[in-house]
Amino acid sequence: MAASPAYGEEKGGSSSLGEPEYGHDPASGGIFSSDYKRHDDLKEMLDSNKDSLKLEAMKRIVAMIARGKNASDLFPAVVKNVACKNIEVKKLVYVYLVRYAEEQQDLALLSISTFQRGLKDPNQLIRASALRVLSSIRVPIIVPIMMLAIKEAASDMSPYVRKTAAHAIPKLYSLDSDQKDQLIEVIEKLLADKTTLVAGSVVMAFEEVCPERIDLIHKNYRKLCNLLIDVEEWGQVVIINMLTRYARTQFLSPNQNESLLEESTEKAFYGSEEEDTKDTKAEAASLAKRKPYVMDPDHRLLLRNTKPLLQSRNAAVVMAVAQLYFHLAPKAEVGVIAKALVRLLRSHSEVQYVVLQNVATMSIKRRGMFEPYLKSFYIRSTDPTQIKILKLEVLTNLANETNISTILREFQTYIRSMDKDFVAATIQAIGRCATNIGKVRDTCLNGLVQLLSNRDELVVAESVVVIKKLLQMQPAQHSEIIKHMAKLTDNIQVPMARASILWLIGEYCEHVPKIAPDVLRKMAKSFTNEEDIVKLQVINLAAKLYLTNSKQSKLLTQYILNLAKYDQNYDIRDRARFIRQLIVPTEKSGALNKYAKKLFLAQKPAPILESSFKDRDHFQLGSLSHLLNAKAVGYQELPDWPDEAPDPSVRNVEVPEWTKCTSREKRKEKVEKPFYSDSEGESGPTESADSEPESVSEESSSSSSSGSSSSGSEEEEEEEEEEGSGEQSEDKEEEQKRSKRKEKEGSRKAGSPSEEEEEEEGAKKEKKAVAPQGRKGHAETSSEEASASESSSSGSDSGSEAEAKRKKAPPSSRAGPKEISLLDLDDFTPPPPQPVPSSSIISSSLVTDLEGLTLTDTSLAPALLSPAFGAVRTYELLHRMAGEGLSVEYCFSRRPFLGDPHMLAIQIQISNNTDAEVKSLRVSEPKLLSGMRIQEFPEIEHLAPGDTASVVMGIDFCDSTQAANFQLCTHTRHFYVSIQPPVGELMAPVFMSENEFKKEQEHLARLGEGKLTGMSEITEKLTLTEKCQSDHAIVQQVTSAANVGRVPCGADNEYRFAAKTVTSGSLVLITLERREGTAAQLTVNSEKMVIGTMLVKDIVQALAQ
Repeated sequence: MAASPAYGEEKGGSSSLGEPEYGHDPASGGIFSSDYKRHDDLKEMLDSNKDSLKLEAMKRIVAMIARGKNASDLFPAVVKNVACKNIEVKKLVYVYLVRYAEEQQDLALLSISTFQRGLKDPNQLIRASALRVLSSIRVPIIVPIMMLAIKEAASDMSPYVRKTAAHAIPKLYSLDSDQKDQLIEVIEKLLADKTTLVAGSVVMAFEEVCPERIDLIHKNYRKLCNLLIDVEEWGQVVIINMLTRYARTQFLSPNQNESLLEESTEKAFYGSEEEDTKDTKAEAASLAKRKPYVMDPDHRLLLRNTKPLLQSRNAAVVMAVAQLYFHLAPKAEVGVIAKALVRLLRSHSEVQYVVLQNVATMSIKRRGMFEPYLKSFYIRSTDPTQIKILKLEVLTNLANETNISTILREFQTYIRSMDKDFVAATIQAIGRCATNIGKVRDTCLNGLVQLLSNRDELVVAESVVVIKKLLQMQPAQHSEIIKHMAKLTDNIQVPMARASILWLIGEYCEHVPKIAPDVLRKMAKSFTNEEDIVKLQVINLAAKLYLTNSKQSKLLTQYILNLAKYDQNYDIRDRARFIRQLIVPTEKSGALNKYAKKLFLAQKPAPILESSFKDRDHFQLGSLSHLLNAKAVGYQELPDWPDEAPDPSVRNVEVPEWTKCTSREKRKEKVEKPFYSDSEGESGPTESADSEPESVSEESSSSSSSGSSSSGSEEEEEEEEEEGSGEQSEDKEEEQKRSKRKEKEGSRKAGSPSEEEEEEEGAKKEKKAVAPQGRKGHAETSSEEASASESSSSGSDSGSEAEAKRKKAPPSSRAGPKEISLLDLDDFTPPPPQPVPSSSIISSSLVTDLEGLTLTDTSLAPALLSPAFGAVRTYELLHRMAGEGLSVEYCFSRRPFLGDPHMLAIQIQISNNTDAEVKSLRVSEPKLLSGMRIQEFPEIEHLAPGDTASVVMGIDFCDSTQAANFQLCTHTRHFYVSIQPPVGELMAPVFMSENEFKKEQEHLARLGEGKLTGMSEITEKLTLTEKCQSDHAIVQQVTSAANVGRVPCGADNEYRFAAKTVTSGSLVLITLERREGTAAQLTVNSEKMVIGTMLVKDIVQALAQ
């Protein structure tokens, strides 16, 4: 099998042109490889007709990418398989394209047209995949295409495609935030979607793009509440979080009458028992004055519909509902979430960590909620340290006088643990319990004193720190404990513990007058070896003893201050100088010397040991910001409750409106054809009736690939329900068409007031006649063509008259870009336009003279102009050094190629700079992308030394700027060369009048808004340079950048140009409008979005030179 050698060949290195390339991996042996045909077997497999070979090749390519190897040279071979029918192959192709799209933007643009075709595929999975890959290509130049694709997908019949469109919105917003207004329109439309599959995704897009636009939620609030139970799990999380913020802005607080009581209980929990509560009567009086609270029905709807989700199997959903109830529910109803959260503690440790973080915050304000589940927070030996510490936090928060004995017994067990961090946290928890519950303070203090004799230094150090805080509450009663701790200074080496002991001895030196000077003496010996935090406390102790017992400590104090004066740490040096001036009176001492004792020995307030989760509830529970206790990027603040409830009527919805209708007829048309509601809702049934015969008559020439067969059959079923009858014969259809045309012509001549009703009835008859053909796959095409005709004929009166004239003419007499676009609204490969004979290339003045002398009813179709002659730019094809004396240059002559009107004529000039004759000059082995063609120039048999030959060759680039690669051969050598056209050379100029230009421009713009094809309008603002201030200079720069013809314009500040793409005949319209000063605006209308976007870039660059 040919595929087997490829594993070794991947390691070799060579380019596609046969030149050696070094391997990326030094161990691969690529430096010594002689294999010049790397990946050729993979290309053969990708080009084969067997899906199994293609799948195997794609698997190997993706494996190469996973190993970090470069597979970019396979891009053309892979892109061709996007159209493969095998879904597995397509998936891998999409993976490949997403990988190389951003770093190789030019190659990525090659696949845009393929994805646009994929967006029209009958299979919803392919449509969604195409949009997903398109939105993953991080190329700013295709932002308009992505926007168009998202708008089109938002109207797709498949909810899966609409869901993908919602996912693509944040990607596009991150790429170009200037598109926010248009994206909000799409979000508003998708929010009205009734399917559960779309709801979660569009709310996610709403949160990313415009979370401040709360007004978009009003009409959809009740629908989201009712759909919530059926939405996918991650969608439920997003919707619940969004509705939590929404409810905080639209409803009143259900606990407003209990807020004062809640504050008073919080003070009692964290304050000391001695605090009086004289103001409770005043609070009760203020509560009595408040109005009775009545919950809004919409508030109750949200609570009622989210409560069943507490039984969800997804922990994130349960957590989201829990935070919603905590932030929104009345205090009496919040308890229902406790059982659900306790259930989550049986899950993985990661889930436990997040849940316990939130429970720790909840248990501070709603302590009674978790008290029945106290044992669920007992610590297991298998719990990770972080889980243990969080459970300790919860147990400490839940401690009260009734359960404190049980909790302290648990803590005694925990202290014997081997996990030292956990033991330290337990000692801190004991200290917090002693602080908050007065009756167990002595018990806790005695237990901590016993821990001072523990063998583990860390346990003793933590106990010292906690004892120090407890002793500050009643220091006079615990002088024995202070004496006991003073003896520990010889053994404890932990800096924080030594510093705490020294602070205690210094603060209460009057209670231990004999021990304090001796401790200072010992500290003076080891001062230079102590840590900085200990040195600072030694200086403080010396200062306090100097002020209270100067006889015994005066010399010691001076000794310590002298040591500190020369310490390495500047904080210690500054402290020593400051204290010396403060406590030692000198002539220079200021007034502060008198108050030294009051400064150092002032009574300090006892510290309040509080939970680290006390102030975390200002973050929304369950959020990343709450978990980190810091505002994360993208976090939306939880709004405060409003003082007065906003108007609840904004959420009232009588009849759901999917699009905005400006008249009764438009709404009626949309009800009849919901599949194309967005495109057909923009024009009335009168225009539909006018346009229907033309589209029906052209059906026979249209391609059979008219879109999704399933969607076509659905539309056919809807039309059968409306008519209530079976199929009709083709003879009856023809008779109805003829009679309908006569009726319309008569109604146009009569101009009666009831013209609109007659044509509306005629439109219904037309649909009945077309319905049987829908069974053959043409119903969708005809309806799309009708809708396109509507948008093109809904302009001025002159536009409708021209439309009527076109209907009278036979189909064969219509030729031009508009008809091609109407016939080709849904075809993947547009048919080539009719070749323009040489006689049609006439001068502009002759066309103007003949415009009013047409023999038929149709207006003169836009005709190709003779090429725009000017400064033709020359490009180098082969340098004389690389060509060994043979140099080749080429230019785009902008003349029609005689052999084929779809090819560009390329003038090639070959110079022989050698001393020998060059023989047999020819083109060989062209390597072209799919659809491209080349017409070689005749072989040059002899080229003498110093001579130059000029030849013409033709290339059909298929309206693409991708290069055409081929070999230029002589009798002895082969040179690899490539010709890459600028986008402005892919078109030929056309002439049209000002009215026709406006009409075509309006037509293209409407098609872009209607989301039927890739047509759209690109606008760019620019600044004109000093060289481009005159009319002549502007026209010259635009025509040098693109092969376009100028269109007459009545306005002085506007310049208009028109052209057709050479291959497909797609119309390209350019408008340059001068503004104040040097400002200008460039607008390009084109069916080909990629061409339009690149053309804007080139013209702006030309005008900026």
